[in-house]
Amino acid sequence: MKRGLGVLLVILLTMFPVLAQEAPKPPEGATPAVTEPLPTVDEILNKYVEALGGKAAIEKITTRQAKGTFELPEMGASGTVSILSKAPDKTVVTIDIPGVGIIKQGFDGSVAWDDNPMSGKSVKSGSALAVAKRDALFHRELRLKELYKQIEVKGKQKVGEQDTYVLQATPDQGSVETWYFDVATGLLIRMDAERDSPQGQVAIQMAFKDFRDVEGVKNAFVIEQTLPNMTILLKIEEAKANVPIEDTVFAQQ
Repeated sequence: MKRGLGVLLVILLTMFPVLAQEAPKPPEGATPAVTEPLPTVDEILNKYVEALGGKAAIEKITTRQAKGTFELPEMGASGTVSILSKAPDKTVVTIDIPGVGIIKQGFDGSVAWDDNPMSGKSVKSGSALAVAKRDALFHRELRLKELYKQIEVKGKQKVGEQDTYVLQATPDQGSVETWYFDVATGLLIRMDAERDSPQGQVAIQMAFKDFRDVEGVKNAFVIEQTLPNMTILLKIEEAKANVPIEDTVFAQQ
């Protein structure tokens, strides 16, 4: 359930901007080791697809619906989140924050938009639009080499107790991303990147945990996002696949 996470991040930075100001980047892991032969980019990405359930299983899924909760421990804040996604490239995230209201962001296949009670309605352009379009691609796990102009194997590194292969991915627009794939399972368990916010570029580290099977494809049900001065903990409580979703729900209302 990685889709919509960047949207969730930007929404929360909009609502709680002080947490992203004048703070150091989140701690980085050790320098990747490069003292042993490493698999190729293709080998790592192919193992990732197989770990998720395989290309055929992934392509059978055409819609996703997820509901859950999020917490901001530093703020003592929490709320609910709903994520709807549909092939080939539509997504909408709805967040309900008690005392603030309902905030929505989405991508309808061409327009990336947001609507919140503090700043009203707006649409994205430039690199922010490019990132939203890339993140909304439904079967993006199968098209990573198309979406990034360069992907390199950087080494092997510990993430907690897990050994990971580290890949660095450079898109045409947007910041460089660093991916950490579990050596044993092949799953993506962490991603480091930067995202646009009202305060400028903000470093973010996303950890993916508690993988469960949904219609033959593994999804992370716990996602921990670490920012310079804030942690966002997202827990998926319900996830469904191939449910009917009308295209109209992805358009800005």
